Amino acid sequence: MPTARAPAILASLAKAEPFSCAEDAWFWTMAALTARRDGARLAAARGGAIRPCEPDDVVKVLDRLYRQRRIELAHARILRIWGERATAPSPKIPAERGDLRLWREAMDRLDFPLRAKGIVAGPPRGMTLPPEGAEVLAFPGARP
Repeated sequence: MPTARAPAILASLAKAEPFSCAEDAWFWTMAALTARRDGARLAAARGGAIRPCEPDDVVKVLDRLYRQRRIELAHARILRIWGERATAPSPKIPAERGDLRLWREAMDRLDFPLRAKGIVAGPPRGMTLPPEGAEVLAFPGARP
């Protein structure tokens, strides 16, 4: 019977809406994990938007980064604390500046792997589009 379900699953993945940034993916993941911890039963395609992943997929990316020593335990701690609060640390509050530094480092490191898996789309973290009318120069020596 798995072959009968496969087309439905693939069709729903074609309609999947990737997150606009790593932060959105992380907040969604933490909300789902918190709901699961509190006893909710999670099922695919039951939210407001169909997502291209399960919450565990984002956690696996974080785990891989930790095992590769790209993210430290302090980063994971900050991600958990602020993810449960569903907000990022504020640069305006002096007591949160240390957390903000770790938050940004973790988000920068999560961004590429989540993009590679199709979980996040949109402009890469830290990159902005050039202002209207700005000219983008070709890299010297680039092939036409």
